[in-house]
Amino acid sequence: MITALAGGVGAARFLTGLVKLVNEKDLSVIVNTGDDIELFGLHVSPDIDIVTYTLAGIVDETRGWGIKGDTFQCLEALRKLGQECWFALGDRDLATHIFRTNLLKEGLKLSEVTAEVTRALGLNVTILPMTDDKFETRIVTANGSIHFQEFLVKRGAKDEVLGVEFLGSDTAKPAAGVIDAIMNAKLVIVCPSNPVVSIGTILAVQGVRDALKRTDAKKVAVSPIVAGAPIKGPADKLLKGVGLEVSAFPVAELYADFIDTFILDVADSAEKAKIEKLGVKVKVANTIMRTLEDKVQLAKTVLES
Repeated sequence: MITALAGGVGAARFLTGLVKLVNEKDLSVIVNTGDDIELFGLHVSPDIDIVTYTLAGIVDETRGWGIKGDTFQCLEALRKLGQECWFALGDRDLATHIFRTNLLKEGLKLSEVTAEVTRALGLNVTILPMTDDKFETRIVTANGSIHFQEFLVKRGAKDEVLGVEFLGSDTAKPAAGVIDAIMNAKLVIVCPSNPVVSIGTILAVQGVRDALKRTDAKKVAVSPIVAGAPIKGPADKLLKGVGLEVSAFPVAELYADFIDTFILDVADSAEKAKIEKLGVKVKVANTIMRTLEDKVQLAKTVLES
């Protein structure tokens, strides 16, 4: 059994390669929900949807999110009604959020709803929200604390990050199946996701980091930073915002208490010796996933580590 810790786009790309090499039934993916937000009265789970849509083969690959070929007529109608429409929700995408919200109102847990969605899309992968409890990632800026999606999407990640807050981390418990997925795994993979607001949120849920330390599984992390910059997203601003330099080393340091191996991009091979001093094995490989072949090769490197 393999368990992966995942954020959105970067993780989804990696998992696309991984499922070419392993049986989907043997894979569990624990996904960040700190980005979840309510929009138009609907519960939106961006990272869960990106991972789910990608593995189902229906994601809009150009954007990296949403459903390919989707239309935005509902959003346009809402805009004409004077609604603020800064978060693009396609018409087919809306069906997922309506379905999710209705089931949550009926009393189902987010993990149960996610299982329903994955089954409906024909997936055999087990996709697990990190928690069923309220958990909200907020970014501290000069103008105050704002929801992560407002920082990233509405404001285009233009604000200087002065800090990161995890509302609910004191009380949020792992969703059903999360701890078991870690403890029963033979391999745990930390996907190349934002170390602060994707993997960091998962690690902030009660008991998760401890389970990662206790499991007998081999634990491998893939660096999301290449040559001093993130492949995608504002990881550089977020690392700086929590007082860390933008390089592979602080990412390895964040995971060093539980990982066995760290996959470092060839562009950062000079950091290998420094990371190894953390007591972590380092493997140098190409981590930039431009093609399906790149994704499969990176997944193969992780499996062989």
